[in-house]
Amino acid sequence: MLGGVPFPLLSDYWPHGAVGKAYGIFNEERGMDKRAAYVVDAQGIVRYAKVYEPGKIPESDELLEQLKKL
Repeated sequence: MLGGVPFPLLSDYWPHGAVGKAYGIFNEERGMDKRAAYVVDAQGIVRYAKVYEPGKIPESDELLEQLKKL
């Protein structure tokens, strides 16, 4: 468990932007990903995706609710 979050998280640190580019959320102009959350099932299928406005962050309760649906 990382920082009290009871589910795995993915970072897009290296290679820089590779994950964001694969998911279509890399902002070339700013050189960084848009803030987004995805829930991926055991088969690798994206079951939930949400891109957040600048300054907004995903809520743990929101993500946990999506995980419960799996």
